[in-house]
Amino acid sequence: MTDPLSDEKFARLRAMQRLASTLLAAMLALLALSVAFEGGHPWWRWLQAFAAAATVGAIADWFAVVALFHHPLGLPLPHTAIVPRNKDRIGESLGRFVEHNFLTAENVVHKLEERNLSLEAARWLARPDNAHAIAARLGAFIPGLLNALGDEDVKRLFDRTIASQIHKIDGADLASAILGTLTTGGRHQALLDRALHSLEAWLVANEALISEKFGAASKYTPRVFDRYIVAKFVAGIIALAHEVASNPGHDLRREFDAATERFIDKLATSAQYRTHAEALKQALLMHIERERYYRAVWDDIRAKIQADLAAEHSLIRGHVREAVSKLGAGLAEDEALQAKLNAWILQTVESSVARHRHQVSALITEVVRGWDTREITRKMELEIGKDLQYIRINGTLVGGLVGLLLHALTGLF
Repeated sequence: MTDPLSDEKFARLRAMQRLASTLLAAMLALLALSVAFEGGHPWWRWLQAFAAAATVGAIADWFAVVALFHHPLGLPLPHTAIVPRNKDRIGESLGRFVEHNFLTAENVVHKLEERNLSLEAARWLARPDNAHAIAARLGAFIPGLLNALGDEDVKRLFDRTIASQIHKIDGADLASAILGTLTTGGRHQALLDRALHSLEAWLVANEALISEKFGAASKYTPRVFDRYIVAKFVAGIIALAHEVASNPGHDLRREFDAATERFIDKLATSAQYRTHAEALKQALLMHIERERYYRAVWDDIRAKIQADLAAEHSLIRGHVREAVSKLGAGLAEDEALQAKLNAWILQTVESSVARHRHQVSALITEVVRGWDTREITRKMELEIGKDLQYIRINGTLVGGLVGLLLHALTGLF
């Protein structure tokens, strides 16, 4: 398959080569004529000086240009075919040049400092068409990923990672650490408040049921008495809940604190609690493995996700689209957050460039080393060969002018 761009460059190169060669041929012809008619008129000597010097300049520059890429006239002269003979060294030099002159932390960071990257990203994300494109691409990517993760893949993942890690976990220590974190600073008191509120709501909603159960258990008391007792009981419990909720120093709260601390301490120190925690962990693993619970959960999740993404109005895509738009709009209005993100980006880029710029240099070196010698020579000649032909043309003209100048100077003496 031909490359139109390469063909165009090749045509321009050949045109410039023909022009430079035609100019050389013209100087040779002029030199021959000036030698033939030298005695006829003095001004032929001026033409001869111009043509001779121009021919020398043209031939010298032709040799120099050709020697970059080939052996002139096919002769393996020293220091010719410079590019193909030094391809690997050129690659190393190019890699080092890029590393030390372009991929420096100062250069990259200075360029990025001129732009508000986070604001640009925010505005891009806030555009509805971009948010829609992101959601669509994510929606197209997820089904393929889910299909790639077959049942056996999930089983191997669970067996190798999740299950093996669960086996290593000390359940009692983990529970003690988690509870210790949750109770730091009295955070567990909020759980007690929630429990008291839920208890009150349940008692109010189920007072009739409690009366019925109480009456069934006490067959020989009047029903009116049963309802009275239950109402008093429910009212007393609710009053106690309100009292505890409104008093941070209530005795019940202190007892809850003490009980929680004793439980956490036993989890961390009691061999009995440790044994019970390990037994529960093993029972859970056996249940999961025996019932293939994770496969059932995985199949259900995968089916629901795929069905949603296949729908015309996908909830997942809609949520992603909305989240991306809101993220962009919110970031675009928050200058303080933009400043923080820009600082983080610059710091990350600076450290990444300092850490990995040598790898870029090595990549350039390896890529150039892997190129075919003839191919890289052809590519470089196509890129700069046309401009190099101007050296031949300029050498011809400048050489001729120098020849005239020297002829004039020698005539004076």
